[in-house]
Amino acid sequence: MKTHQKLVWEDLDTAYLQQLATIAQQEDLCGLGQSEPSHYFGDLTTAAMPQFSQAKVDFVTRQPATLAGLRLLPLILRTYGPKGPAVWSFHKKDGDAVQAKTVIASLGGPAVTILAAERVMLNFLQHMCGVATMTAKYVALMGDSKSRLLDTRKTLPGYRMLDKYAFACGGGWNHRLGLNHWPMFKDNHLAVLGVSGLGEAISRFREQFPNMPVEVEVDFLDQLPEVLRAGADIVLLDNFSIPMMREAMDITQNQALLEASGGITAKTLPAIAALNLPFISTGAPIHQSVWIDIGLDWSA
Repeated sequence: MKTHQKLVWEDLDTAYLQQLATIAQQEDLCGLGQSEPSHYFGDLTTAAMPQFSQAKVDFVTRQPATLAGLRLLPLILRTYGPKGPAVWSFHKKDGDAVQAKTVIASLGGPAVTILAAERVMLNFLQHMCGVATMTAKYVALMGDSKSRLLDTRKTLPGYRMLDKYAFACGGGWNHRLGLNHWPMFKDNHLAVLGVSGLGEAISRFREQFPNMPVEVEVDFLDQLPEVLRAGADIVLLDNFSIPMMREAMDITQNQALLEASGGITAKTLPAIAALNLPFISTGAPIHQSVWIDIGLDWSA
């Protein structure tokens, strides 16, 4: 039974990536999203510059980072039109940990195209590297724990796959990619079903999808025995204290896999990781990440 995965670049849909890049390009060149469309399209600054000047630029980290998003850069540049060939050299790859002042990629091509695209390329790259870098820090805080660090669905709408891919680049594992991945009965579902109706819901689900894991969230220890009787494969312990997690382990006795979640921070993670629960999930490396400072240095 497959429960979690690590997204790799080949798992991402090129058409989806191209759509994101095109939206970002149009937002920058014509103000996409305004109720009144702009009368002008394009980079008005570079329109006044020589159109066939060539340039070479380096993408350089200004601080230590774990990399994510490098392979997105050529897709972004292509949305700015065929003003001449672009030559890419990648000196590092996604998932690499690098120090400050590291040249991670180089680009040669039309100066006006690079000038127009540089901000959008850096925006994607800095954001994704921020997620990967914070994830790598969380993974390091876990030491030699046997737990897997999982992400959540708390991602920027429309950018989920990029956020989850960056999380994987940092060494984390991807939880459900969406509501269609596997069922998770959370507190609000239980409010509708009642814990007593959970078993029937799980049975109905398994008639259709017998090989798909079922996860159930519990808020209190006294919910756990009935959830186990209902047949949950994974039980999410929401905002449990360390003593409550230990008691949950004693009650469960390997009848289901346990996942710690809720309020997982860099401060609380090491102690939770020491319990060696199968899973620890947190959205913090995505929704609390800070962009990594990456510059575009011109050599011509």
